[in-house]
Amino acid sequence: MVGQWSKLSGLKLTLETVELLPHSLRVSPQFERHTTVIRFGGAGAYGLGEDVVYDTEEQLRFRGSKIDWPRGEFDLESFSNAIDELVLFDRAPQQQAYHDYRRWAVEAAALDLALAQSGRKLAEVLERSLEPVNFAVSTGLGNPPALDKVEELIRRVPGARFKLDANSEWSQELLDRLAEMGVVDVVDFKGAYKGTIVDTPPDAALYRRVAETLPQALLEDPAWNAETAEALEPFRDRISWDAPIHGIQNIEALPFPPRVINIKPSRFGKLNTLCETYDYCRLHGIGMYGGGQFELDEGRLQIQTLASLFHSSATNDVSPIEYHQPDEHEKLPSSPLQPAGRWT
Repeated sequence: MVGQWSKLSGLKLTLETVELLPHSLRVSPQFERHTTVIRFGGAGAYGLGEDVVYDTEEQLRFRGSKIDWPRGEFDLESFSNAIDELVLFDRAPQQQAYHDYRRWAVEAAALDLALAQSGRKLAEVLERSLEPVNFAVSTGLGNPPALDKVEELIRRVPGARFKLDANSEWSQELLDRLAEMGVVDVVDFKGAYKGTIVDTPPDAALYRRVAETLPQALLEDPAWNAETAEALEPFRDRISWDAPIHGIQNIEALPFPPRVINIKPSRFGKLNTLCETYDYCRLHGIGMYGGGQFELDEGRLQIQTLASLFHSSATNDVSPIEYHQPDEHEKLPSSPLQPAGRWT
């Protein structure tokens, strides 16, 4: 099997200019999302990558940074090596994962530039076909939890599927209603996050109730200890992982070999790390579905394209940007999604 990175690593690029472009979206009175698009220019073309670090102050610092970006002619491998020498943060970020998020934006912009300068598309280079992408709508149910948002989206988009964030406030009545609706593909326990605002403590009783009541749903990121492991033992084949996965070494460090994992490209940082993980999962028969980081721009289209190429039929957490603010859009796209963007 020819590795995916070997198909990409030799792509040539010429980098002459770098711009950092601000993007933001007021999602709610409590949440304004900020990202920064990196725009590489050279040889009459440009390439884009989106930094998805969640810390707004860090995004502002990044836009005003004085990074000594490498200029000149590279291939993707030598460019990645050059980026190894750069300091992309002027202070330690809030989360270690942010190093990978920013590095992904840089490497995605380099790939985009290389594709633009060569006049090629990603599917052609990887010798894979673009397929329509199945996607689920990712959302929480609030606190106290309610199904209003889910019911409204089903009304507007018949056939919509969901990836829902669970918490200990979920009642058995709510779970029974979700089972009747039959629309949940993934339940995210967010138990594998550490040091973030979405950290959710272990709840073995919740895990078991969800697993028993929603027998078709994947069970993502449970907190893992003796009690939760015992509760989930009968459901191991449905457990998937997201937050811990930044490369092959993290897959191999899981409590047991997974049947399926969530691939979020930004978690992998480097293109070669992402490509090696695709190869590893294919070799070991590990299923994949895609995930995003609330991208606001080209970054969302890029992860949709990767989902199209590597796991299009899975339940991908890559819903179109319109779903960030569904009430602001008269019409919402339905699944499956025809991939678009510069890589297609």
